Amino acid sequence: MDETEFWELVDASREAAEGDPEEQADLLVERLLGLDPESVLDFARHFESRYNRAYRWDLWGAAWLLLDGASDDAFDFFRCWLIGQGREVFEGALHGDPDSLADLLDDFDEEIDGDGEELGYAADEAYEQLTGDVAPDLGIPPAPAEPEGTPVDFENEAALAERYPRLWQRFKE
Repeated sequence: MDETEFWELVDASREAAEGDPEEQADLLVERLLGLDPESVLDFARHFESRYNRAYRWDLWGAAWLLLDGASDDAFDFFRCWLIGQGREVFEGALHGDPDSLADLLDDFDEEIDGDGEELGYAADEAYEQLTGDVAPDLGIPPAPAEPEGTPVDFENEAALAERYPRLWQRFKE
């Protein structure tokens, strides 16, 4: 499975779920069950590598604003959700600037958006259903112990407003 196929599966499941991350995860599992086990592992490798790439302080700061706070676990689930938003949103937040999420996200409802925990398990669930076995190690280097970049002071609202002016204006004012 190449990168384009990975994003097509993500996009198709999100569109069919109308943005509901839990429904998207269920639909993604269904779609992955139509593939062979090695393709499911390829999907998992694509997902995991993007998940690890998103382990960054600047992105955590954006999640903090969007979610009105983000613990370690909440940030993990946010990264899964961000992947589930598709290539344009994911790459825009990582290659541009996480503050660009203010422009990339149409709507954001902190009650359902921002938590894609189940998306993170979709490939494992599909692989287990297909083979009866737990997915093997993917051979992906683990995320670093600390997020990449310069730490963000989540408790300093003035610093957050300065660092993320568009997110602050759209979601905090």
